[in-house]
Amino acid sequence: MRISVATDSRDGVAPLLPALLEQFGHEVTVHGALAPTAESPAENAAAEREAAEAASVWSAYARAAALDVAEGRAEQAVVACWTGTGVSIAANKVRGIRAALCTDAATAAGARRWNDANVLALSLRLLSGPVLAEILEAWFAAGPSIDPQDLAAIGLLEPTPDTADTPDAADAPGTPDAP
Repeated sequence: MRISVATDSRDGVAPLLPALLEQFGHEVTVHGALAPTAESPAENAAAEREAAEAASVWSAYARAAALDVAEGRAEQAVVACWTGTGVSIAANKVRGIRAALCTDAATAAGARRWNDANVLALSLRLLSGPVLAEILEAWFAAGPSIDPQDLAAIGLLEPTPDTADTPDAADAPGTPDAP
């Protein structure tokens, strides 16, 4: 399976991500701080500076990985930042993406099964190597549910003609102001 990976730093379990995914037999595309560095010392120095500045563009890296999925260059994505929250929010802004922030294997399996999540968001702060491996194994072992009730619930997540271009329901005409 083609997997897009994005992280804003090389902290915590970040360096383990591409290697673990490849061990599981996936083809990996990397965005952000883990992107391959150049061969020359000058190019490596520039790449290290870019990686150090990566935290300011975590949203761009998460969006790049999510776009890989939405546009068919990858079947799934794994995005990570210190908490996992920011990359989850950024990925979910891409149409067709259902990103789930998972901190354990059971949550990862459930997100795939009941939510048909296609982007796994991770916290670099919370995870150890063994827990990361468990989460990845559960995520890729689980498939989406074919239960009609689950499919109907997922269908409600898609934009509808009346909401597709609405920036925020609170801004919609006729919405009463909150007290």
